[in-house]
Amino acid sequence: MLFGIAYRMLGSVADAEDLVQDTWISWSQATAQVANPGGYLARTVTNLSLNRLRSAVVQREAYVGPWLPEPLVTAPDASADAELAEAVSLAMLVVLESLSPLERAVFVLKEVFAFSYKEIAEVLERGEAAVRQLGSRARAHVQARDARYDAPAETRRQVTDEFLAACVGGDLNRMLELLAPDVTAWTDGGGKVRAALRPVHGADNVARFILGIMARRIPDFGVRAVLVNGQPGLLVTSEGRTDTVACFEVADDRVAAIHLVRNPDKLTHVRPADLAGD
Repeated sequence: MLFGIAYRMLGSVADAEDLVQDTWISWSQATAQVANPGGYLARTVTNLSLNRLRSAVVQREAYVGPWLPEPLVTAPDASADAELAEAVSLAMLVVLESLSPLERAVFVLKEVFAFSYKEIAEVLERGEAAVRQLGSRARAHVQARDARYDAPAETRRQVTDEFLAACVGGDLNRMLELLAPDVTAWTDGGGKVRAALRPVHGADNVARFILGIMARRIPDFGVRAVLVNGQPGLLVTSEGRTDTVACFEVADDRVAAIHLVRNPDKLTHVRPADLAGD
């Protein structure tokens, strides 16, 4: 739960793990009797997340190109973090990024972890009425911006596999058949590696952009199917190291959105050797 709160708040695996550790330290040093351990721990990790998120605002404003969260990557048959990953797609994290820190905290605690408004008010040390208002505003904002990709898992994987085959084969016509006309691709390179500095819109533009990527000479190129935050995705490796993590959102049997994470700082926790199967 603590990792889930921190990860949804920050969109960073490394930062979430750090804050869980900091929360444990705070808990281990508590001298007074804690009547509600769960509430105490949730309050601690939420406030730590808020502090970290506020300090990150300036960094996000100066970020080079589109900002995407750090991906949670698992093997296709992994079940360890399935529940967490399924509920926190990259698309949802991008939407949450548009909320204010307090709105984000209220939304995560209420909508994901089913805290009551009274409990959230205690966590944030604010009035319940103010917290309700934050929650209502956050929920309306998410509903207005959240794209609904509700295709069955089997369909998502089939479309992803077929799209990969078309990309590898350089089959532009098949790629266009599998891409939604209004598809958008986001690439996060963070100014550290080659990446599109703006989102790429439209099936033809996205297809040609991806073919351009595929045409690059990548040493010891490898690609395997993985789950990215519970959604079908691909892990691209170069000389055994993670080069790119790609996640595909599918709607109406077509790829409706593509997220490509290439910033090496966001991929240090993705170790190809830890993922079973090629």
